[in-house]
Amino acid sequence: MRIRAAVLREMGLPRPYADSRPLRIEEVELAPPARGQVLIRILAAGLCHSDLSVVDGSRPRVMPMALGHEAAGEVLELGEGVEGLAVGDRVVCSFVPTCGHCVPCAEGRPALCEPGAAANVAGTLLEGDRHLTLAASGEPLHHHLGVSAFAEAAVVSARSLVRVDPQLAPEIAALFGCAVMTGAGAVINTARVQAGEAVVVVGLGGVGLAALLGALAAGAQPVVGVDREPAKLDLARALGADAVVAAGEHVVEQVRVALGGRGGDHVLETVGSAAALADAYAMTARGGTTTTVGLPHPSQELRIPAVSLVAEERRLQGSYMGSAIPGRDVPRLVGLHRAGRLPVERMLTHRVGLDDLNAALDRMAEGGGVRQVVVP
Repeated sequence: MRIRAAVLREMGLPRPYADSRPLRIEEVELAPPARGQVLIRILAAGLCHSDLSVVDGSRPRVMPMALGHEAAGEVLELGEGVEGLAVGDRVVCSFVPTCGHCVPCAEGRPALCEPGAAANVAGTLLEGDRHLTLAASGEPLHHHLGVSAFAEAAVVSARSLVRVDPQLAPEIAALFGCAVMTGAGAVINTARVQAGEAVVVVGLGGVGLAALLGALAAGAQPVVGVDREPAKLDLARALGADAVVAAGEHVVEQVRVALGGRGGDHVLETVGSAAALADAYAMTARGGTTTTVGLPHPSQELRIPAVSLVAEERRLQGSYMGSAIPGRDVPRLVGLHRAGRLPVERMLTHRVGLDDLNAALDRMAEGGGVRQVVVP
């Protein structure tokens, strides 16, 4: 099957990306699904900061690669042995395929699936194979997080898919595969926020706003949003934040003022910056928990007062993929959305085509928009 897909050949090209064009839309041959795999038509794919992190080199990946990992699609063909899905089903892609048998999977922590992580690093599907080659040269391409969603179609492991209600608009459904699962999941699964607890969210991109919505759905009070961009602060306030604070030199003190002089019971950092994480830790109350979701460059290091962990009974933890079990959590989160408690449609700020991806990367790098969705 021949498709159009966004191909990244080299990381670290200079901005503006509209000029350097790191993503090239190329004709690609997509091999049919093997055992345990599914061919899907991509209906919508969200542009995530994790995509930008590959483009700018902060998250090194094997090259060349067909990019994109947050997607919704329609099942076109089933490989041998696939159960629980049918042609025509609407699905959301999870960016960590789960084997179901390794120690983390057996412990109910599929986000840490060991074969899934190894496949993602290698740029293959869970089964260890690749299905993408450039039509012109036959050069093989790597898969991005088992999905490669900036394309007209994809072959993915069945263990990367969650069936969803076909009435859910694809542009909205796609957001549940990463932004919502990661942000709201960090609040619900990792931090386990309780009603009445004070929550601060540092960074109000797609994941951060999903975390803020998750905190509101959990009954947190007050909820404070922090970001550099005035438009994102305005959106957080419109979504129900009790207070918003502009990031800057005195942000820690300003957050504590907004919280009546104390820190947050839970502070979630979604920026992907060691400096932002240090601020988030400083905003956290005695006995509180700091949860980081962002993925900083591997060279960044965090420095905190070590004694505070014991003397103040503080907790610092990471959350990957919202500590989610996709087959359980995506339907739950969609249910909250349908009940009006997770209005994630308000995070969607731009719809773009494949040919607009480089300009969309520039917009993200400059802090513009919240969630941009690619409609192939």
